[in-house]
Amino acid sequence: MEKRSAFNFTKFISMTGLFLLMNACYPDETLDVPTNQPPVNLETDLDIYIEENFRKEFGMAIRYRYDDRFVRPTQRVTPPKVELVRPMLDFIQNFWVDPFLEVENGEVYFRGYVPAEVVLLGGLIYNADGTVTLGTADAGAQITFTNVNQIDLNDPGWVSLQLQTVYHEFAHIVHQRNKLPTAFEEITPSGYTSAGSWFNLTDVEALTRGFVTPYATSSPNEDFAETVAVYLYDTDFAQKYLDEIPNCTTPECEAENLGKESIRKKLVSVSEHYKKVVGIDLEEVRTAVQARL
Repeated sequence: MEKRSAFNFTKFISMTGLFLLMNACYPDETLDVPTNQPPVNLETDLDIYIEENFRKEFGMAIRYRYDDRFVRPTQRVTPPKVELVRPMLDFIQNFWVDPFLEVENGEVYFRGYVPAEVVLLGGLIYNADGTVTLGTADAGAQITFTNVNQIDLNDPGWVSLQLQTVYHEFAHIVHQRNKLPTAFEEITPSGYTSAGSWFNLTDVEALTRGFVTPYATSSPNEDFAETVAVYLYDTDFAQKYLDEIPNCTTPECEAENLGKESIRKKLVSVSEHYKKVVGIDLEEVRTAVQARL
């Protein structure tokens, strides 16, 4: 069973218009791997690489062999292709590990907050209710990457999915250990929805409420994590979420500018919180990330 806390990020996309609600919509790949896996022996170059570069270096276990404890019984997943595990690990190293190690105090922060377990799944997680889980975390102890079998560094959609997942989940660990910034919840108190209704909002509607994504409206914790994640990976963050639209003459335009004002306040709050509780400058991390995109 997959354990999830109230802080976990489990982002769902409605299947309407994307997939038919029938078994035929699932990938052809099947899980033909035994559920009970034998202990991992460090006999392959890949296992030795993981042992030396992740487990020994950061105390981070990489799980790429299928294990049913990583998903619920009602969920369907595929394992990653073995030949794609190393490219995915290189991606994780380049876009998650190294940017934090490069900034002042970043190494201390990363080593102290990195989860003990990283799970790699080949595809998305298909749920019985017709939704798709894009990524999960378990109370700061585990982060799950999905869709590894579609790895394509030239596909902005794939890259955005992975970066938003890992930066979001890593941000959750900060507030789990140090609480949210003071008064963060008071910046847009009336804009929050509920966990089961956020997906009814459009991106523009979320923006006018003062949120970077519809999912951010689901709770203050998700708002915090989404603000961090989108700030780090979105190249056009300032233009989309911070810069006022000049010469506003319509209510829609004015509403967007008010939403951006709230996001500016949230970014200041989040950035000051990171400096205070973990000693790193998010702007420096963003610079390191953007240099790789």
